[in-house]
Amino acid sequence: MSQDFEMVATTLFGLEEVLSKELTALGAKDVKFLKRAVSFVGDIGFMYKANYCLRTALRVLKPIATFTVSDDKNLYDRVKKIEWKSYLSENDFLAVSTSLSTDIFNHTQYVSQKTKDAIVDQFREETGKRPSVDLDNPTVRVHVHVEGNVCTLSLDSSGQPLYKRGYRTEVNLAPLNESLAAGMILMSGWEPHRIFVDPMCGAGTLSIEAGLIACAIPPGYYREAFGFQKWKDYDADLFELIKESALGKIKSGNFRILASDVSESVVGKAIQNIKQARLEDVVSVTCTSFESFDPPPGGGLLILNPPYGERLNQEDVDLLYKSIGDTLKKKYAGYTAWLISSNKEAVKNIGLHANKKITLFNGALECRFLRYEMYPGSRKVKYASPTQASPV
Repeated sequence: MSQDFEMVATTLFGLEEVLSKELTALGAKDVKFLKRAVSFVGDIGFMYKANYCLRTALRVLKPIATFTVSDDKNLYDRVKKIEWKSYLSENDFLAVSTSLSTDIFNHTQYVSQKTKDAIVDQFREETGKRPSVDLDNPTVRVHVHVEGNVCTLSLDSSGQPLYKRGYRTEVNLAPLNESLAAGMILMSGWEPHRIFVDPMCGAGTLSIEAGLIACAIPPGYYREAFGFQKWKDYDADLFELIKESALGKIKSGNFRILASDVSESVVGKAIQNIKQARLEDVVSVTCTSFESFDPPPGGGLLILNPPYGERLNQEDVDLLYKSIGDTLKKKYAGYTAWLISSNKEAVKNIGLHANKKITLFNGALECRFLRYEMYPGSRKVKYASPTQASPV
């Protein structure tokens, strides 16, 4: 039986709780919140499972050393003491990335360079050869995190970040991160037996992630590779068992996931991505404006990701958001509406009371994820006290 060890799954700001619930549901032990990350304990099989199944994680890191650091020379010396031949050889390829929350260093690239120097110098002195650097397709990715005077070195088991599912071949300007989209859906409390409406669908990311959740399709299903597959201790047979178990839980059903957008070219991209995800029977797409779209009666849930106004003047954005509010009042009785936006002034024009507000980041933009309960029998939103939304 393989031994347990500590791991860290990184995520986006605001998704820590959702990620921790995902990890707990998968069977992680000793789950703890961190800043933009969650630590947990599991064995090598669970590391494979976390990479393959987590929807809101960006990377799964395996810490291999933690030490105090005072300056660049001290960093170099401590890194060089680690027995790197346990993880790679002089014929392998190496990449180093860094994140900083410290006054000791102020440049991530410099820390990455010093770390790389220490690793390759150790090999050169011991074997006369050194690993080469390959930032795109390395054998081993080393992640350096310095917080205060504590440095943690980790192996990145994911390779490409986990939000790069592999199904999205067509994108628009400012596409929604797949992990963020999944997190928003899980936060919303949506259950797959309810109607899901994505009326400003863009490249279709929200609808596709809803389809993956409804069908219990693991997000790693579309990926070609993970970082751990190049590690010395990679167990291919174990990974196949992990995948078979996850794929055995895929289910079908009469799910109603409805995507639409006003632009024909945008809808074309969404259709292509939905085909790539093999969800044509799950997600329906139409080309129409939000104002013209007629949602099915009986209620459900919709998530709106409207333009934030970076490429529009404020007057046009205000009019758009007013139209969103008017349409919600007119057509969406019985629905729960969620909207994400970084434009606080434009949101005021919706004219509805949000009974839940969550801070998230869409790229570098600080956003509010807002919930509006559209109660039947009234064109106005009934003021409701906030309740805690639970992930699916």
